[in-house]
Amino acid sequence: MKLSTKGRYGLKAMLDLAIHNDQGPVALKSIAERQSLSENYLEQLFAALRKAGHVRSVRGAQGGYLLSKNPDSITIGSILRSLEGSLAPVDCVLENEPHKCDRFDDCVTKIVWEKIRDSVNEAVDSITLGDLVKKSNKDSVLY
Repeated sequence: MKLSTKGRYGLKAMLDLAIHNDQGPVALKSIAERQSLSENYLEQLFAALRKAGHVRSVRGAQGGYLLSKNPDSITIGSILRSLEGSLAPVDCVLENEPHKCDRFDDCVTKIVWEKIRDSVNEAVDSITLGDLVKKSNKDSVLY
């Protein structure tokens, strides 16, 4: 499984937002500058993050984005899934609608794909945004 730029940049942006969340609404321009990301691309990512309930927007001159929940209650898995979709390595083990091929019921290798899917989900769901905030400092470059 390989994450796209959506997942990688979205996680960096969410961590940046969490680090600066105590300062009030954070402008995407500020996140873009600190993380060397495109502001336009961040707008697309934050639309998905807002739809997933991770952030809320504040309009106006002092507007920007805030986390919608405490960073300790936002898992990395929920962020990645809101941007990437399922983290399953192959379509036949998607959580909601697996793609069933001709050999779906007799496939032995499906066990491998399920274990990978479950292990990845367990790993990313065991880490919260709050955990990452505690490991960082405000001047960190997030990779």
